[in-house]
Amino acid sequence: MAPKSDSAEGIVLNFVNEQNRPLNSQVVADFLQKFNLKKTAIQKALDSLADSGKITFKEYGKQKIYLARQDQFQIPNTEELNQMKEENAKLQELVDEQKKENSQLEGEIKSLQSNLTLDEILSNDAKLRKQVEEMEGRLTKLREGITLVSPEERKVVEKTFSDAINHWKKRRRMFKDVWDAITENSPKNPNEFKEELGVEYDEDIGVSLQTYLNLVPHGTKRPRL
Repeated sequence: MAPKSDSAEGIVLNFVNEQNRPLNSQVVADFLQKFNLKKTAIQKALDSLADSGKITFKEYGKQKIYLARQDQFQIPNTEELNQMKEENAKLQELVDEQKKENSQLEGEIKSLQSNLTLDEILSNDAKLRKQVEEMEGRLTKLREGITLVSPEERKVVEKTFSDAINHWKKRRRMFKDVWDAITENSPKNPNEFKEELGVEYDEDIGVSLQTYLNLVPHGTKRPRL
């Protein structure tokens, strides 16, 4: 008589049959913790099932290895195995196609998520219209000859720019003096030493002091390089 499915023996028997692989009592106990079964109860159930012939076991020293009875499983013949392989191949093709479709759908979803909503479009449209209106207003004033920047404001900006250029030139010269003094008697190649220290010249980052000097208004004393 088969044990009740909710009894310890029933739970253990179902597990052993489902796994259909060699198991020891510790492995069974670890997997069946969710049923609140203690290891002693697990061991007792395994021994009882083995004694009644519902499962088989082999002894390796002091350890017992339990296994589901193989005569209860239907073993497919060669023709059935080949048919199963063909079905598996077809199923794998379906899985691959489904994965491809899922990937395409995910791409479409990401694309849709990146698009602006109607509210966002209307908001951006309002901002752009306001910017265009402000720029057209400035353009109209320029066409009418209205000065948008007073001479005083222009002079302050030009002085700030000129001071910044002077600081740049001064610091550039200070660095060159120090660098020349360091590398003059150094056995290291200056370029390798520069690379090692992470030093970058203006030209290394695409910046030219001369380009900014050319922006200094005519009539203003330009700092020398």
